[in-house]
Amino acid sequence: MNNVYVKNIIRFVLLVLLQVLVLDKVSFGGYIIPYVYILFILLLPFDIPKSLLLILAFFTGLTIDFFGNSLGLHTAALVLLAYARPSILKFYFPKIEALPGEEPGIVKLGMAGFIKYGFSLILIHHLLLFFLETFSFSHFFITLEHVLFNALASLMAVLILEVLFAKRIKRRR
Repeated sequence: MNNVYVKNIIRFVLLVLLQVLVLDKVSFGGYIIPYVYILFILLLPFDIPKSLLLILAFFTGLTIDFFGNSLGLHTAALVLLAYARPSILKFYFPKIEALPGEEPGIVKLGMAGFIKYGFSLILIHHLLLFFLETFSFSHFFITLEHVLFNALASLMAVLILEVLFAKRIKRRR
């Protein structure tokens, strides 16, 4: 089996386990939960076919929904994130050239580029997730506050994980 497949399968399992066993049980300030499972979709290779990207997002979201009993909220939000991912990559990095199997991580995009890319997609994900969860615009600004704080917490968690693993991968080369 190809090394890219093995790496992504292991990443999927570890991120889902971290999310459902640890982070879903902890809330900061009563309502801030970092969602690190998003990192699986963020780090899939540049050259992944869009249909496969959407399918993987669907099954990742479905897995999180299954363990969190959240009735498809994470699935819908993650599929939207996956749908927007190629456009966000083209918007921020129109002339980027990637080798087959190369992923849009900190090593390739740089810290500032990865923050722009990651925060944009995390914000899209969280906007849909939290507005579907409340299913109302009557508390628009409270929901928007939850979106922003959770997006920042998710970005920080994603950055910490990416820096830890990117350094390890960079040292091996």
